[in-house]
Amino acid sequence: MKHQLPDHAAAFRQLVTSPVKFRLFLLTRLPMAYLAGLRVASLTPEHASVSIKYKYLTQNPFRSIYFACLSMASELSTGALCMMYVYKASPAVSMLVVHMEATFTKKATGKITFTCHNGQQIQEAVARTKATGEGVTLTATSIGVDKAGDQVAEFRFTWSLKAKSKV
Repeated sequence: MKHQLPDHAAAFRQLVTSPVKFRLFLLTRLPMAYLAGLRVASLTPEHASVSIKYKYLTQNPFRSIYFACLSMASELSTGALCMMYVYKASPAVSMLVVHMEATFTKKATGKITFTCHNGQQIQEAVARTKATGEGVTLTATSIGVDKAGDQVAEFRFTWSLKAKSKV
């Protein structure tokens, strides 16, 4: 089901889908993600996809992508959705990862794309904390697949969202 993005979320989506602006954002705010070469493949109200390639800076000694680099890409696929809904929100909403679980099912080589389909749940959680002022936690799942479409990993990030008080 398609739904309308709030203006602030649409502005964030424009920022992230501009390659130059996004790389500048990564360089200034997430320099390790910049060095690893993370790319936002898509960002819609419902899902976000982030890719990472096997290269010198992302490798481990076993000739696959280092798990920490996979974690960055998967976290960004969930975090981009959170950021889209909290970007310039009123009241402001803080976001923080409070838990992470991962399952690795295949050696990660080549280009891996992580996709999170929890956009609607994230939007609802942001709306709930803004309405109540209470903290909200939610778990977002990101599935990583290789070029052949085979699943290589599944990450589950628990996000804590809390509207800041207007003091």
